[in-house]
Formats: sequence, structure tokens, C-alpha cells
Amino acid sequence: MAGAGPCVFCQIASSSTSTQLLHSDEKVVAFQDINPSAFKHYLVIPVEHISTVKDLQRRMADYQLVSHLLDVGQTLLHRDAPDSKQYRIEETKVEEVPMDSSGFGFHQPPFNSVNHLHLHCLALPFIPSSQDREQMEMYKIHVSRTLRWIHQGREVAKEDKSISI
Repeated sequence: MAGAGPCVFCQIASSSTSTQLLHSDEKVVAFQDINPSAFKHYLVIPVEHISTVKDLQRRMADYQLVSHLLDVGQTLLHRDAPDSKQYRIEETKVEEVPMDSSGFGFHQPPFNSVNHLHLHCLALPFIPSSQDREQMEMYKIHVSRTLRWIHQGREVAKEDKSISI
């Protein structure tokens, strides 16, 4: 990020800020979003700088990283918001569903606020003063979609021995 100064999420990942970490390991760190839009709103980021979800590749290492981001986020929300319910809106029907990956996603560039890959982990309900859910969903890439895209690339690579995964 020449000329832009150091990445704030890289600083958080290296413990160079006063941000309280909820989780830290050799691959990822997690912390609270400074502008929460839900009852619990955490960000899980890779320690290694990856600019956006569009910089992920169809390789095993990226599949494992995204899976680990999701596992950490789910663990934190199950620990900190065990009674939280999520709601899936389908047309005019609102249906209560158990907590699953529907509250986890990445912003699509150019709608990401920080150019460092970060998984939003949301335990509903949304905070009323936050952005409208539909608007937020328009700019988000669901984590399951990202995992599916990486996995499909791995399946193609298995069939084509000239591609290394």
C-alpha cells in the first residue's frame, strides 16, 4: 500500500494498537467492529495482508484460510451470543433459523472500508440505527459462496494435473 501508510488491520494483527483481540493465532485475529451493525459484530482477519476477497485464489491454502476465518467467527459468536437468533428474509416471509453461516460475509470491492480481507461475523438482531440490511447485503459476498468458488477451482485442478493446488 505504497503512499497510503500502514494498513490499520495489519497494525491490529501485529498487536501494534490498543485494539482488544477476541482471538489470536498464527493465521488470524478477531476483534469487535468499531461501528457494529448487530447485537454482536466481530471482524476476523488474516494476519497476512490480503487486500480483498477478490485476491483469494482457487487453492487449498485460501480454502483453509477462509474456513478458519469462519470457524473462528462461529466459535466467538456461539460463545458470546449463544441465544442470538438469525432471520432469513425471503420475499414477504420472515423465518427464524438457527445460527449458521448466513451472518458471515465479506464486502465486495469497492465497497470494503479497509483494504485488508475481513470477515464480518454478525449475531442478530441488527442494531436499528445501522444501515438497512438489504443495502448491506448488496455489497456483501457470503462466506459460503467464497468457499464454494475456491472449492470448485480445486475440483477443476484435480482433474487437470497441470494445475497445482
